[in-house]
Amino acid sequence: MFDNEPKEPKDPKEHSAGRCPIQELLSRLGDKWSLLVICSLSKAPNNKARFSELMRSVNGISQRMLTTTLRHLERDGILSRHLFPEVPPRVEYALTERGKGLLVHVGALVEWVHTAWPEIQESRAAFDAKTAATADAKSAATV
Repeated sequence: MFDNEPKEPKDPKEHSAGRCPIQELLSRLGDKWSLLVICSLSKAPNNKARFSELMRSVNGISQRMLTTTLRHLERDGILSRHLFPEVPPRVEYALTERGKGLLVHVGALVEWVHTAWPEIQESRAAFDAKTAATADAKSAATV
């Protein structure tokens, strides 16, 4: 499909569960919370934030979900976790160079959403109206 698309691995163990890297990473980044956490870190001073700051900035995320999301992003090298040896312990999360590189592409996506959102809403409303009219016509025909 794309010229720079990765080739299939010779060894199936090369990818987790035999999935291609694009599918694997998009499933991670396309989840409900990952991009919101990345965007929150991008807006934080020096692209760093404490857990409690991320909890406040990512509306609706639970503590458990934030913990899971941060671990997954750390595993993929998108962010780093630094534990300060203090009492009480302080943990800070920061975007890595890989995470900052991802921001370029995420920023383009966010800009596209802001630009296209009114038209998307219009398309949804038109589709919903058409679907409702079709359903009404079908139910009237069966009566």
